[in-house]
This record gives sequence, C-alpha cells and structure tokens, in this order.
Amino acid sequence: MPIYEYECRDCGESFERLVPMSAKDAPDCPKCKRNNVRKKISRIAKGKSGCDSCSSTSCSSSGHS
Repeated sequence: MPIYEYECRDCGESFERLVPMSAKDAPDCPKCKRNNVRKKISRIAKGKSGCDSCSSTSCSSSGHS
C-alpha cells in the first residue's frame, strides 16, 4: 500500500495516509474531520547504498573526479 500526502482545503492540515490503490475516496482530514482534501505531489524516496558522487547503487569507487 502506498503512502499518500494530503492537504485539507478547509483547515490547511497536511497529513499522510496508507491508502490502497483501489480506494476511490480520499480520507477525511484528521483535524477538522471534513473530506475536502487534495492529494499532494510527493517526492519519491531513493534508497542510498552507492557513493555520494554518482547515482549508481553498485558503485564501489572511493573517489570520483
């Protein structure tokens, strides 16, 4: 189940929810309990296992130029 970020249009509360992809309705705001929320565009988390200077996760070099 993906985690989605929402923002309430009524009170401005931002919150996250685990929501099944099959869900048709957005969750209610946990602060004001209304359902006037919008899904925010989120960044994708990228795991870090390679070196700092390249995007490869299999890099084993200790120094890049």
